[in-house]
Amino acid sequence: MPFRASFDCLWCGRSHETRSPDDLEGWARLCPDCLGRAGDNGFLRFRLHQALAERAAAGRAAGGRSTGRAAPTGDGSPAELVADGPSPASDPDGELVAYYEARAAEYDDWYLRRGRYSHGPVHDAAWDAELDAATRFVDALPMAGEIVELAAGTGWWSPLLAGKGSLSVYDAAQAPLARARERLVAHGLRAHLHVRDAWAAPDREVDGLFAGFWLSHVRDDRLDAFMAIARRWLGRGGTFGFVDSLPDPYSGAVDHPRPSGDIAIRRLADGREFRIVKVFHSPGRLRAALVAAGFSSADVTTTGRFFVLGRAAA
Repeated sequence: MPFRASFDCLWCGRSHETRSPDDLEGWARLCPDCLGRAGDNGFLRFRLHQALAERAAAGRAAGGRSTGRAAPTGDGSPAELVADGPSPASDPDGELVAYYEARAAEYDDWYLRRGRYSHGPVHDAAWDAELDAATRFVDALPMAGEIVELAAGTGWWSPLLAGKGSLSVYDAAQAPLARARERLVAHGLRAHLHVRDAWAAPDREVDGLFAGFWLSHVRDDRLDAFMAIARRWLGRGGTFGFVDSLPDPYSGAVDHPRPSGDIAIRRLADGREFRIVKVFHSPGRLRAALVAAGFSSADVTTTGRFFVLGRAAA
């Protein structure tokens, strides 16, 4: 993230003004109180380490200047949050993690068409019908054995997947995973939940892989690279399934600006704003990327207005 002289804290939402461009708070976009708790919280620790790397890189670009200031690192490591993922200094999607960490409490409002996500009875009824179609698609995916769910968020799809086999639920943000755990417990289901970046190299071959609304956060020039990672997750005959977004203006919140290029502005209910990657890949582009990665029987369809559904065999 770029340095911000004034900002609303990504964790507590409190406004803060920095004193100089060297202030770590402006790089982390965390108030002093939250920055001081980095040793006790995986997300705060991740933002701290990312901010340190970004400030150091900016100093090198400015001619090798180093602030030399100490920071409260605690006794943890950023690997707890981004296990085996890209290093904070090289991660172009750092703000995406912060966005979903902050959005966790209201994320399900999107699925349920509550509050800012309601667009009136006609559009909401169409959404509900297509979400039902997407749910039937996921329920019918031929998965069994060991299954991995990447970028699982609050675990909307996790109960369906956990009923098929032994499920590992991964996300780069901690707060959504906590809600995914609550959802699974409420359904009486078990899964392994871990903080893990979707870009992390696979550490084993599994029988099924699923990603819900993740591919639209992958820039087009990185899509082939991610599909190659997805292919490496799967043993021969394994199934990759995904659900993602179509560019319908009635999909997001009523106060979300239209995306500009590959970047979208996302506003939370408390007014905080984030710039994130959002790309609406066409079914043809997704199908081509699956084939290029070595998948067979690549089938990509849509529900009509809101969702794209994909399934491919390794």
